[in-house]
Amino acid sequence: MTSTRVVPLAGASRPVRSLGWWGIWMVVLTEGAFFAFLLFSYFYTGSLARGAWPPHGNPELTLTSVNTAILLASSGVLWWGDRSLHKGHTRRLMIALAVTIVLGVVFLGVQGVEYSRKAFGPDADAYGSLFFTITGFHGAHVAVGIIMLATTLVRAWRGHFAPTRRVGVTVTAIYWHFVDVVWLVVFTSLYVSPHLGVL
Repeated sequence: MTSTRVVPLAGASRPVRSLGWWGIWMVVLTEGAFFAFLLFSYFYTGSLARGAWPPHGNPELTLTSVNTAILLASSGVLWWGDRSLHKGHTRRLMIALAVTIVLGVVFLGVQGVEYSRKAFGPDADAYGSLFFTITGFHGAHVAVGIIMLATTLVRAWRGHFAPTRRVGVTVTAIYWHFVDVVWLVVFTSLYVSPHLGVL
């Protein structure tokens, strides 16, 4: 299927978006609002904190910066695969999907390593609860994205996609790029802003 179809209208034509396209954007809007509320809670709680915020010292940036680069690279690879499908290169799409899956799994693995190095847990205090809730929910979204990528890869292998049939790829790509953009906001808010003395 294609992401748009042409419908005659009074001698003209106009593109009509598929239900899948509209559906994924509704998901993006609702999930974007969800993360906005979580980050608002983080900054609001930090503004009321009587002591230092974060209370356990500024987060270490090296490992997380590398992980951020990994996730951004995955978006670039998926974009390349999506553009390749436009040109009829289904095999390149499958390669891009497979590489994106691997990068997503690596991201979650590195996040797990970071969690294991934390001297506090989600039940330590308000900061710990917010930190693990925000990053944990984002990790859950990455996991959902990996499932979508894997499903799209299987469909591509079965020949479901072509330059004129690509809604499934478009929907998956929109979701994955959204997850990556959210991580940039989370990374800036939870990891970078403390080093800048925002609160």
